[in-house]
Amino acid sequence: MQPGTLPPTTVEQPLTALPYWLSLALVPMVWLGALYGGWWVLLTPLCAWGLYSALDAVLGLNTNNADLNTTEEQLVWYVLVTKIWVPLQFLTLFGLIAYVTRAAHLNGIEKLGVFFGMGVVSGTVGINYSHELMHQKSKLERWLGDILLAMVLYSHFRSEHLRVHHIYVGTPRDPVTARYNEGFHRFYPRVLRQSLVSAFQAEARLLARKDRPWTDRSNPFWRYWALQAAMLALSLLLGGAGGLVLFLVQAGVAIWQLELVNYIEHYGLTRKHLGGGKYEHVQPRHSWNAAHKASNWLLINLQRHSDHHYKPDRRFPLLQTYTQADAPQLPHGYPVMTVAAMIPPLWRRMMNPRVRKWRGMYYPEITDWRPYNKHATPPPR
Repeated sequence: MQPGTLPPTTVEQPLTALPYWLSLALVPMVWLGALYGGWWVLLTPLCAWGLYSALDAVLGLNTNNADLNTTEEQLVWYVLVTKIWVPLQFLTLFGLIAYVTRAAHLNGIEKLGVFFGMGVVSGTVGINYSHELMHQKSKLERWLGDILLAMVLYSHFRSEHLRVHHIYVGTPRDPVTARYNEGFHRFYPRVLRQSLVSAFQAEARLLARKDRPWTDRSNPFWRYWALQAAMLALSLLLGGAGGLVLFLVQAGVAIWQLELVNYIEHYGLTRKHLGGGKYEHVQPRHSWNAAHKASNWLLINLQRHSDHHYKPDRRFPLLQTYTQADAPQLPHGYPVMTVAAMIPPLWRRMMNPRVRKWRGMYYPEITDWRPYNKHATPPPR
């Protein structure tokens, strides 16, 4: 079934791209926290989570779909924001390390608060933009994505996402598909461990098929490690031990933000096992979607997740939305759902009935879901 049910809209004018540029406003908010301290350090997370949630409630849903015949030239203003973000985040992160470690007006809690906010930015925006960039054919864009991931010490996300998640989503071989009834606090330590292992194994298998060892210089993990080491060294150079600690704080917050989103995107959704270790093809019904307008501005349409799995290299302004008949819908945008995910009883109350309804709608013939509910996820072989 083709995605989208409404007439296409054009995306060729700079003004239509403007809402996606609003994410850049988070940068001065982080600096305000660093300059003034106190309650100002809360401005960034309150905006990223609270303001966009409020705007979702006011602005509602966007169910329009862009014209798929739109050319690359017509998308220049959309592509530009993802490229500009890379040097902007780099200068902000390391500028803050140099400034905050020497800021006598900030106490220890305030310094941690500034870098908690920075982690919200590098996780909510930075990792999300790296996700967009890593899927493109351009070597420059893929390198920019690698730089963003190195700034949060999560470079292996590229290999895990491209070589594991997109292939095995909705199966026990995908570490980041959250199982039914698996709370986030159980999912999080599991995925931190398993995604790193599965990413490394995926690259090693790819090299082995070319009769090369994992130590071959074409293994992207050498690039990942070099970039991450450079980021750590620069943090130490600019801010000493304190700068290194603050860098690690923002990286930890960013990773937490990413895995909250991973938890939400496929919670409880599974592809039907066909026997012999084979599963059905990925369908729109295997991803949760949200058409909330404001949070899709912030997350460059990441919430149109079914279409991303359908066409992984499709640029974000062209991602199509789906109706409830074609793909499951979240009750709220990601900012609200990530907060709910942190409270497992609330999450289960919101989502478990929706998963059960989804099962009855698409797989009424499956009566025993126990094999699909196992929390232990073996890494790909």
